[in-house]
Amino acid sequence: MKKIIPILFVFIFGIWFVINNPFTEENYNTNGQPNHEQVYQGDLLLVNHDFPVKEKYILKDLVNALQTNTNNYYTVLYNNTLISEHIKAPFEALMEQAYYDGISTFLVSSSFRSFEEQKKLYNEYGSESALPAGYSEHNLGLSLDIGSTQGRMEDTFEGQWLAENVWHYGFIMRYPENKTHITKIKYEPWHIRYVGLPHSVLIRENDFALEEYIEFLKEEQIIHTSVNGQDYIIKYYDSEQFSEDLLPKNQTYTISGDNQSGIIVTIEN
Repeated sequence: MKKIIPILFVFIFGIWFVINNPFTEENYNTNGQPNHEQVYQGDLLLVNHDFPVKEKYILKDLVNALQTNTNNYYTVLYNNTLISEHIKAPFEALMEQAYYDGISTFLVSSSFRSFEEQKKLYNEYGSESALPAGYSEHNLGLSLDIGSTQGRMEDTFEGQWLAENVWHYGFIMRYPENKTHITKIKYEPWHIRYVGLPHSVLIRENDFALEEYIEFLKEEQIIHTSVNGQDYIIKYYDSEQFSEDLLPKNQTYTISGDNQSGIIVTIEN
């Protein structure tokens, strides 16, 4: 829970507190909130040290990962592992391709975590190994940790295969080795995040971290791209200028906030 601190105290000691205690739960950013609720919903939400998940917008379509693994293409470590039904089909397609490529040793070790579970982890392991409730992508419902029964992901063929193939199915490697200075998270070759097509392809082609991709969308405002023969138009709106009148009337589209102040509309053209 955020501490209630007199404004004068924050002004005098705020900078010192950030420098000397940067990873306490109370010190994570809670920015002013835009008016439009869509900002906090969708596949492209940026969740990190500065922008937490809003608990009221957590996906409600959670299903047991064991029940989705109907073809036994992979192993689920815990019986209570939950994933969003929204990502069930693309994840199954990813694991099916792995199976046909000779890999049946993937292990789902973690996925969705409630705020209570995240808080317990943070209290138990501290900031070196966990994040406060709301600041972990696992609280979002669109991320999974994928290991291997054969060894560490950074040392196995499975890890290499995952990094080279997730983007075809709408997933990204959220914490690449060359982006730790941006994500502020150590290299995690096991952590994948669903952002959907065509976004995963653009992130891969431009070697973006998700933080960089959101900034790219803000700067460009409108992007035209094509993936697998499908043309897309991606439009970025500031939430203060967005209205439903701007949505296409006769085209298929998806809509997502960025968890900051923007709304991204992706149109199949």
